[in-house]
Amino acid sequence: MPVPSADMSGNRPDPAIDVTGVPVDRTGGSPMTAGLARVLDDLVRVPGTRYRVGVDPVIGFVPVVGDAVGTVVAAVVMVEAVRNRVPVRIVFRIGWNYLVDAVLGTVPFVGDVADVAHKATSKNLRLVNRTIAEGRTIDTTARGYLLRAVGAVGLMLLILIGLAGLAVWGLLTLIGIF
Repeated sequence: MPVPSADMSGNRPDPAIDVTGVPVDRTGGSPMTAGLARVLDDLVRVPGTRYRVGVDPVIGFVPVVGDAVGTVVAAVVMVEAVRNRVPVRIVFRIGWNYLVDAVLGTVPFVGDVADVAHKATSKNLRLVNRTIAEGRTIDTTARGYLLRAVGAVGLMLLILIGLAGLAVWGLLTLIGIF
């Protein structure tokens, strides 16, 4: 029995073209995440070098705003990874990169210099795009995958909150409150 298609010819529709006839990019993240990574990590080339710097280190100098922007971008890249069903171990690697970025960011000035070198957003977006381009996505039920992915993200958040708690405790101990 022929498979129904949009043109009723019995041929399967091309998965690289959506129902409106527009080609679908199956190579990875959305243009929005690619644009965010470029602005945050690679906006301007340092004159006389091949090295590029974005606004992430500059935003990082503003105490609360820098952390908030970093968190939002991390969430966008994580959602992009989960939306494209990258393996959970890759989601863990993405979380690890952001965890390292967050820990380095707790040290004044050193964290901003580390942002220039580490470039977690670009690193994670390349990881997502490479995983998708190599076809290493999960073909499983949405519920099963979503539960594992949310568990991975939740575990990373718990680790981050625990480290933040330790940092606050250490600061209060250093000041002499505890």
